[in-house]
Amino acid sequence: MEELREDSINIKDASVWASKYIGKDVTAANISYLINYGRVKKFGDKASTRISLSDLKSYYDTQRNDREEIWKGQLGDDLNWALSFEQYKESETTKHVHRLHPYKGKFIPQLVEYFIDEHTDKFKKEIYFKKGDIILDPFSGSGTTLLQSNELGIHAVGVDVSAFNSLISNCKVKNHQTGALSSVLETITNSLYNFIHGSRTIAFENALLNELKDFNSKNFPVPEYKRKVKNKEINEKIYGKEKEKEFSQIYEKLTKEFDIQLHQENDDTFLGKWYINSVREEIDFVFKEIKKIKNSDINKVASIVLSRTIRSCRATTHADLATLKDPMTKTYYCVKHGKICKPLFSIYKLWRRYSKDTIKRINDFERLRTETHQICLTGDSRNVDIFEEIKKKNSAFGELLKKQKIKGIFSSPPYVGLINYHEQHAYAYDLFGLERRDEMEIGPLYKGKGKEAKKSYVEGISSVLNNCKKFLVDNYDVFLVANDKHELYPLIADNSGMKIVNQYKRPVLNRTEKDRAAYAEIIFHLKEKG
Repeated sequence: MEELREDSINIKDASVWASKYIGKDVTAANISYLINYGRVKKFGDKASTRISLSDLKSYYDTQRNDREEIWKGQLGDDLNWALSFEQYKESETTKHVHRLHPYKGKFIPQLVEYFIDEHTDKFKKEIYFKKGDIILDPFSGSGTTLLQSNELGIHAVGVDVSAFNSLISNCKVKNHQTGALSSVLETITNSLYNFIHGSRTIAFENALLNELKDFNSKNFPVPEYKRKVKNKEINEKIYGKEKEKEFSQIYEKLTKEFDIQLHQENDDTFLGKWYINSVREEIDFVFKEIKKIKNSDINKVASIVLSRTIRSCRATTHADLATLKDPMTKTYYCVKHGKICKPLFSIYKLWRRYSKDTIKRINDFERLRTETHQICLTGDSRNVDIFEEIKKKNSAFGELLKKQKIKGIFSSPPYVGLINYHEQHAYAYDLFGLERRDEMEIGPLYKGKGKEAKKSYVEGISSVLNNCKKFLVDNYDVFLVANDKHELYPLIADNSGMKIVNQYKRPVLNRTEKDRAAYAEIIFHLKEKG
C-alpha cells in the first residue's frame, strides 16, 4: 500500500470539496469514476480509499481552464463560452423524457430554453417568445423544442420526415396514464423472464461472466491498469490484443460446452445481421407481447422501450455503439472500459431497467408539464400544410393556430453529409415495419459533401423556410442551430427572403461521438428581409 499524503481525503469529502470548487454537483460516484479511469491516484486500501486533494484540484484546474483557452485558440475569440452550459451535469442535460430514447445529433434542452424563455442578459437582449405563443420546429428530431416549449407554457408544432422521430416526439409530450403503463410493462417483463428462465443461454452467460470477472481482475486491475496505460507504462493496443486472444480460447470452449448458436440463419436484414440469435428470439417475443396491447398510447410507449433496449443490444463493441462497424459476436478488448468485454446474449436486464426508467422519466416530466399543445407531424417541411394537418390531429389546436399564427422557429436543421437519419434507427424501422423516406432527407450522409450535395442542401433548407413562412406572424423570429463550416446560411437566408440579424457561436462540449476535438455551432437569428 502506498503511503498516504498529508492532504489525502476520502471519497465523500472529495465530492463535497469538488462541488464547492467547481460550482457544480459532484457525487461520490463521479470521484470513483476519476479514480477508476486513472484521472486521480488513489491511496489506502479498498476499505478506506483516499485521494490527494492537490491531485483533485490539479485535475479540475486543467479541465476548467485549459479547455476554454485551447478551444478559443482553435475556434476564435468570438466563441461564446457562456453558451457552453458547462455548469450542468449530464443528468440535467438529459432530464426527464429527453432521455426516453437515444438520438444522435440533438441539442441540449438548456440551449432551447435560453432562447425561448423570458429572460434577457448581455448576450440575449430581447424576449422573443412568451407564454401562449406558438413555436415551430420543422426539423423536430427527437422533440427537444417541443418539450421545452411545454415546460415554459408555449405551444409548439414539430415536423419531421422520419416516422420514428415523430413517434419518439409524440410519446415524450403526451400525457400518459403511468399506472396502467407501468402495469403493462411489468407484465411483459415477467413474461420475458418466464420465456428465458432455465435456458442454456442464461447458464452460458453466467459462466462467461464468472470467467470474465476472474480474468479481468487478474489482467486489468482497477485502477492500476488505467494509470499505467495513461503513463505509457503499458502499450494498450498490444497488451489488449494479447489478452483478447488469450481469453478467446475460454470463450470458444464455453460456446461449445453450452451449444450456443451465435449467428442467425437469415442475416440479410439489419435485425438479422446485428443481433446474436438468442437476443433476436427475445426481441421477437417481446414484440409479439406488445402487439397484443390494445391501448394505442401504451402500445407506442412500450415500442419505444423495446427500441431503446434493442439499440443497446446490437452485436457491436461498446466504443462503436454510435457508429456501427462490424458485428461483434465474440469477446474483445474494450478500449472504453479497459478490459475484456462481451456482447449481450439477452435483452432481459436492459428491458427491465429501461421500463422502470421510462416510468420515472414520464413522472418527472408530469411535475413540470403545462396545459399547452404540442404535436409532431410526420411530413416534409418543404410542402406540408401545417394548419390543415394539425386541424386533423387536434381541432382546438388547429383553431388556435389559424387565429394567432406561429410566432417563430427554433430548430436545428440537418448538417451537410453528416448523418443518415433513418439509418441511425434502422433496427426500429426493420422491426416495426415503419415506412422509410430516406430519399426525402435533406443533407444526408450518403449524399456526401460535394458541390451537388451542398447545392441540394441549400435548396432544401430554403424550401423549408419559404414554406414555413406561410404560417408565421409578420414580425417573426427564426433561430437555426448549425455548424456552418461551408458558409451556406447567408445564401439560405437570402433565398428565403430573410436576413441574418445576429449570430451566436457556442462550444459544443458534450458530444456523444468519439471525436472530442474542439467543435462549435452557430445559432443564426433570422428575420424577414426588408
